[in-house]
Amino acid sequence: MRDCLYTYLIFFSGFAAATVRGAVCLLLICRLLSCKKPGRKSILAILAGIAAVFTLVCILGLPNDSRMILEMLLYAACAFYFQGADLRMSLFIGVFYGIAVSFWQFLFAAWFGVLFRSPVFMLPETGSGQVAVWVLHLLLIALGWYLLKSPDLAAEAANTGKSAFRLASAVVVAGFLAVVTLSEQKALTIADDTLDMWTILSVVLMMSILVFNMNRQYEAEKELARLKSDQANLLERDYHTLNQAYAINAKLFHDFHNHIGVLRQLLSHQKLEAAMRYLDELQAPVQEMADMVWTGDETVDYLINSKAAAAKQSGIAYQVQVEFPRHTNLQSADLCAVLGNLLDNALEAAKQVPVQEERFVQLTIRRINQMLVIKVENSYGTAPVEQDGALKTSKDESGLHGWGIKSARTAAEKYDGSIQTSYTDRLFQAVAILSFQSVPTV
Repeated sequence: MRDCLYTYLIFFSGFAAATVRGAVCLLLICRLLSCKKPGRKSILAILAGIAAVFTLVCILGLPNDSRMILEMLLYAACAFYFQGADLRMSLFIGVFYGIAVSFWQFLFAAWFGVLFRSPVFMLPETGSGQVAVWVLHLLLIALGWYLLKSPDLAAEAANTGKSAFRLASAVVVAGFLAVVTLSEQKALTIADDTLDMWTILSVVLMMSILVFNMNRQYEAEKELARLKSDQANLLERDYHTLNQAYAINAKLFHDFHNHIGVLRQLLSHQKLEAAMRYLDELQAPVQEMADMVWTGDETVDYLINSKAAAAKQSGIAYQVQVEFPRHTNLQSADLCAVLGNLLDNALEAAKQVPVQEERFVQLTIRRINQMLVIKVENSYGTAPVEQDGALKTSKDESGLHGWGIKSARTAAEKYDGSIQTSYTDRLFQAVAILSFQSVPTV
């Protein structure tokens, strides 16, 4: 009876540990791939899948390696089906996560055995072996809690992504050193084949982290290349508007003395109505120029002023306060990606407000030391919706509308920046922070 009870305890302990591994893996995939958080359905699927795996292993008498392989496939399938994650990358993360967990479980068991000079810690079916198992899984629970409560990695892509890569590399290197050190100790006898296998797998884990980081950088560069292509097409199509505005300004100043002469002639002959009509003709382009914002960066000028025209057409109150730094390393394509996307999203949301008097968009650009802060606030009619870890847009037009918050964040990564969004009952706010360096003028 006692043996039977002990067997059940070991079984349920293994089931609970597998549940912890599965939940943490889903959270890890959610953070690394910026997809949906695991919900009730995915957790229930994990529980059902683990129960099926354990039942299958018990019936068929499969080894632990087979159980781990089935668990890895289960993690990837749940992330793909319930969280909308990429299947290939989910499988990649699931496989190497499973290897890493098994690797560290071996290390904990081996070093407990070395510390207490007892090989019983290497046997998971014993009470001592379960101690080593649950020390690791308590650390996994702490990791899962951090992943659940920490800010979205997509919003902190530059800083968090680099920190995560360094942390993961440090953990794997520490594991490699730990398994190499095991081969030198004499307190516990471990088969050379076992040590060789885990040494090789620790190297494979290091390579997997490097490959994942390289893939992340490749995807970021590909996204930036697409952004630059879209931005080039946009400016090629509409850039003549800005050039025309500059041409009007230059022409007005060039012909200023001629206009003064004509007005003097009309007024000297008491032709007041003719003079007024002449002034009205001159005022139209001057007034249009006066209403425009001039920052010194042609791309930023075009975006701010073209969106002002779109806001006026939609009955949206559009307010701009700009303090833009001159001669910096901020590229026009990246500014276009960040600023254009934020303004497009704000205008689209404000346009859906039923009462026209409540529609507004406020743009504030400030320089704080070597940081550029772009803040866009707007009213909205429909609460924002998240899809695959990102805000979903209802815009259908081409151009900037297809870039998305993800593209803006990708551009911000180049400047160790981030984009954060928040909203209350009536106000949506997006803040982009970019670090820049001054560039000397030639």
